[in-house]
Amino acid sequence: MTTIEAKTEMARITRSFRDDDARWEAVHRRDRSADGAFCYAVRTTGIYCRPSCAARLPRRDNVEFHTDAAAAEKAGFRPCKRCQPNAQGPIARQTAVVARACRLIEQAEELPRLDELARAAGMSPYHFHRVFKSVTGVTPKAYADAHRGRRVRDELKAASTVTEAIYGAGFNSNARFYESSARLLGMTPSEFRAGGTGATIRFAVGECSLGSILVAATEKGVCAIQFGDDPDALVRNLQDAFPKAQLVGGDRGFEQLVAKVVGFVEAPQRGLDLPLHVRGTAFQQKVWRALRKIKPGKTASYADIAKKIGEPNAVRAVAQACGANPLAVAIPCHRVVRRDGAPSGYRWGVERKRALLAKEAAA
Repeated sequence: MTTIEAKTEMARITRSFRDDDARWEAVHRRDRSADGAFCYAVRTTGIYCRPSCAARLPRRDNVEFHTDAAAAEKAGFRPCKRCQPNAQGPIARQTAVVARACRLIEQAEELPRLDELARAAGMSPYHFHRVFKSVTGVTPKAYADAHRGRRVRDELKAASTVTEAIYGAGFNSNARFYESSARLLGMTPSEFRAGGTGATIRFAVGECSLGSILVAATEKGVCAIQFGDDPDALVRNLQDAFPKAQLVGGDRGFEQLVAKVVGFVEAPQRGLDLPLHVRGTAFQQKVWRALRKIKPGKTASYADIAKKIGEPNAVRAVAQACGANPLAVAIPCHRVVRRDGAPSGYRWGVERKRALLAKEAAA
């Protein structure tokens, strides 16, 4: 989560409760995540409350909803003394605290220690760590690593030398940088600065019932499986990612690999076991490993995956990791659905997701 994302968390929550049916359901289950998204007012008492208020539930036909405390009071209602809906809610307070911590991490030359971040937030280290993780889906250290990874990439593009980029990204020694550079970049710093010069990526484009499909691989394994409607656009996307890499059209052996992927798309019961070369944050890797354990014909919700990786509050971060997946079908993010079983977003189009699930269910 970036600082901007932290600031807009409440706006995202508000969008989740746009219609009155969703709002009433949140009130009925006393959903704390809805606090701050709206208030509900009871006409018979003249009082308005938070969705999570522990007071006895009113009758639905006596309830009306308001966007916030000011709107409820303008309509003539007074705040509940029990839940104090006119005060800042816990979700908003936690989001604001985490946003400030994110700014501290982003502006610091050296990663602040956990106790320093906790002191600035007015919390114990344990409580701060728990709150930060519940809001962002990652630990403060993982957030700092991700931010440093972005700084490394930006500095390598802008700096005149690798050494200059090392110190510009906040590393105080060459050794510390080179220890983590392969994990952050997936290649040497010099190769990254050169846009992938020296790296060889083999690729081929095929056709399947879902449209065009591009498969690309380094010497370590498959690094991209992408669906699309335009074969040329798929190749251009690969070229844009590594403008100076040596892109080599696949030979007959590589085309057999593409045929294997296409065969799996059309007949999922065949299975798909490929060596993969995929880069991502530690959290993304955890999510992707969990996705690969979902069997064809089965599905899991984003909440299920969050629980399986030991991060039950990181549902939103799990969804983001699914969206960042570069390997369609090999890492089966199409098997992750909403809690009610309906397919949600998919990087390559919801219709393709529905088609994949239908094929797997039939198989």
